[in-house]
Amino acid sequence: MTAGADGSPQSRGAMAELCALYWYPLYSFIRRNGHDPDRAQDLTQGFFSRLLERNIVHTADRQRGRFRAYLLGAVQHFLADERDREHALKRGGGHITISRELETAEQRYCLEPVHDLTPERLFDRKWAATVIGLAMAELRRRFEADGKAEHFERMKRFLVSDPAEATQAQAAAELGMTPGALRVGLHRMRRRYRELLRQQIAETVSTPNQVDEEIRDLFAAMRQ
Repeated sequence: MTAGADGSPQSRGAMAELCALYWYPLYSFIRRNGHDPDRAQDLTQGFFSRLLERNIVHTADRQRGRFRAYLLGAVQHFLADERDREHALKRGGGHITISRELETAEQRYCLEPVHDLTPERLFDRKWAATVIGLAMAELRRRFEADGKAEHFERMKRFLVSDPAEATQAQAAAELGMTPGALRVGLHRMRRRYRELLRQQIAETVSTPNQVDEEIRDLFAAMRQ
C-alpha cells in the first residue's frame, strides 16, 4: 500500500484512489453517528485532510490488519477528537479534496433504505458497494475498449448467477452468438470481474489471505 508512504506523486495518487474508494462509506458512517449533513461533510473532508497533513496512513501496520479496519478506527478517534470543538473544519484542506463528491453525498444518503444498521455495518455495506461499483466500471471500460459495449450490457445481469436456458438462448440470439459461445463469454467475464475485485482490494491489504478475507467480508456485508 503506497498511500501515505511519502510525499511523492505516486503516494498522492494512491491516496487519491483511497479517497475515491472510502469517502462515501466514511460519510455514511459519520451521518449515522448523528451528525447533520453540513457537519458530516465538514468532518469527512477534515478527516481526509488530517490523513494527508499528518501522514497518518504511513503509521498503519499492514501486518496487523486490513486498511479498512484501520481506517474505521482512525475515523472513530477523529470524531472523538472533534467532538469538543466549537466549529467545523474548513473544507478543502490538504492536497486532495473531495468537496465536489460531498455535494452529492446527502442526496445519496437520503436514498438509503430505512434500516437499523449500526454505523459500522453501514460503513462496511457502503464500502462493499463502492468496491463492486469500481470493479464493474472498469469491466465496462474494458468491454467498451474491445468494441463490445453491447455484450457487457446484455451479459452483466448474468454476472453472479446462471441464466435460465431460455433466457440464455434469447441473450445469445440478441448478440448473434450461439448459446455455447455465450457460456464461454460469461465464463471469461466472470473471471475478469473476480480479478478486478481482487485488484481493488489488494491495494488495501498486505497478503493474499487478507484479500480472500476481505472478499468474504464484502459479500457478507452486501447480504446484511
